[in-house]
Amino acid sequence: MKLISWNVNGIRACVKKGFLDYFNEVNADIFCIQESKLQKGQIELDLPHYEQYWNYAERKGYSGTAVFTKIKPLSVRYGFKKDEREPEGRIITLEFADFFLVNVYTPNSKRDLSRLGERLQWEDKLREYLMDLDRMKPVILCGDLNVAHKEIDLKNDRSNRGNSGFTDEERGKMSLILESGFVDSFRYVYPEKDESYTWWSYMSKVRERNIGWRIDYFILSSRMASDIREAEIHCNILGSDHCPVYLEMADDTDWEC
Repeated sequence: MKLISWNVNGIRACVKKGFLDYFNEVNADIFCIQESKLQKGQIELDLPHYEQYWNYAERKGYSGTAVFTKIKPLSVRYGFKKDEREPEGRIITLEFADFFLVNVYTPNSKRDLSRLGERLQWEDKLREYLMDLDRMKPVILCGDLNVAHKEIDLKNDRSNRGNSGFTDEERGKMSLILESGFVDSFRYVYPEKDESYTWWSYMSKVRERNIGWRIDYFILSSRMASDIREAEIHCNILGSDHCPVYLEMADDTDWEC
């Protein structure tokens, strides 16, 4: 089973920059996007063999998530609770026979950290939600989680300490998720691999010099870890200030609760 997660920073703009070429080439079973930045009816993607599920933000041109899947889900949820819709379109949960897929675009704390308190409340809510799902069946969480967890996950860790996305509070919340029965798939496969980033500022020459952050993840229930076949960062794929992340899982698995 092949999965992709990509913050496209506006799907309409990304389509003009080669999104569909990459989509067709990678041929994922499940393809998740974040920051779609549109409303219903503003784009029609011709994706044969894929079911499409969109969660739009109430605010126009902002946030939003979507999942394109060859595997038809048993159910779909657009908030943390049944029949609840998250107003910024930041979460979609698909239930499959053997696992839950949770696609998330985590709120940014903002440069001045004015949204840090709200962000930490989101983190607590998300962790509780993941743990509740995990009691029923294993969970694959993916998306732009807006945090570099460890010093190895960004280029300039010393100068960024305390900045949005690298505060002790945000990093601590990521640690709590992992301590609650989950694994970071990329670090499970490549625990010491450095200079592996998924986001770069649009400032001049930053991406060319690979001055980046790893803030896009596939996080799995621990009992799924041994079935990870590969975890990759497709840093050569342009079209957004983020690049896609890739997860390949063994087929025909049996993840017991």
